[in-house]
Amino acid sequence: MAASASKVSSHGAYQRLAGWHGELTAFRRDLHAHPELGFEEKRTAARVAEALRVAGVDEVHEGVGRTGVVGIVRGSAGQSARAIGLRADMDALPIVEENDFAWRSAQRGVMHGCGHDGHTTMLVGAARYLAATRHFDGSAVLIFQPGEEGFAGAKAMIDDGLFERFPVDSVYAMHNWPALPAGTVGVNPGPMMAAADRIEIIVQGRGGHGAHPYLAIDPVLVAAHIITAAQSLVSRNVSPIDNAVVSLCSVHAGEPTAFAVIPREARIVGTVRSFRREVQDMIEERLGRLVESVALGFGATARLKYQRSYPATINSEREAVFAADTAAALVGEQHVVRDLPPSMGAEDFSFMLQVKPGAYLRLGQGGEGSCFLHNSRYDFNDEVLPLGAALFASLVERGLAPVQP
Repeated sequence: MAASASKVSSHGAYQRLAGWHGELTAFRRDLHAHPELGFEEKRTAARVAEALRVAGVDEVHEGVGRTGVVGIVRGSAGQSARAIGLRADMDALPIVEENDFAWRSAQRGVMHGCGHDGHTTMLVGAARYLAATRHFDGSAVLIFQPGEEGFAGAKAMIDDGLFERFPVDSVYAMHNWPALPAGTVGVNPGPMMAAADRIEIIVQGRGGHGAHPYLAIDPVLVAAHIITAAQSLVSRNVSPIDNAVVSLCSVHAGEPTAFAVIPREARIVGTVRSFRREVQDMIEERLGRLVESVALGFGATARLKYQRSYPATINSEREAVFAADTAAALVGEQHVVRDLPPSMGAEDFSFMLQVKPGAYLRLGQGGEGSCFLHNSRYDFNDEVLPLGAALFASLVERGLAPVQP
């Protein structure tokens, strides 16, 4: 018996969804074989919309936030205006897949290396179950989001009127996590993922001959000192109680074939990760001053371009506790991690959590031979599909349980 199945053998929603395991697996593998990048998910969105209509959801709205899809399922237990949103991401990554199974990517250079094919399938499964049972009072708003991988698709859907057109009281998302055993659910009532900022540092010197550096102002030397000095930003400015990362990941200056030419310009590209706005503000301000000051000391100039991409993903406490309780009812308390350490990765579900209370969950899918996300040999663990779908559905059934008179 699969690890996830052994943990939820008596749960009704899981049992119903386990009966559809083969169909869910086939759907997931079809998505995996036909990956699409952010805002290009036309085939994926069409497959989702078709599956929702076949499942009998009440409304299907396409083209929300460009290529997003929203489905509505209304419960049969009353006429409540309450609503819960469930979100799954649909896009793939620009990676050349190195797997050799039958459902590997048919599009070279694009693959589902983060499991969004599995997330989408789990929400489709939840939609089918909720439409078939309708054991809740209110509406389930099923949000299939494009462009999570760097395109801010969540923000695009919000800007397109997502929550005005489809109001919800709270919203939940789930992401597979190979670092957790299959069937384990992780959450915490606070930070789950960091803010992701892009930084670019442009150093301007004076070009010259490599044999006569005293006649030039070497931007490569300046860039090297900036890189070294930047390592002190976190260690000497951020409290040990907080978390932050400054990584300078790319340096470009001159041409590799011009071994005796000092270039005029050097560029450094990197990222800053943090959880608190105060830390984010401080790093931006002090890194800007450091860059200018170091360059000035060498007679050069430098400037910082600081781009705030995704905000930190912060769970609201009540919804995080509710999600953990719901997971415990499904898999048992022993398989729920309520204080999961946050990740320094980033997630654009954070935009939704800035607008609505909610929680972001980790669904364990680890096992023998599993590899981590964004790996060219990654594949979603199909064994957890019914469990993830049941957890999505349970959030609706428990959150919108009929109010007793």
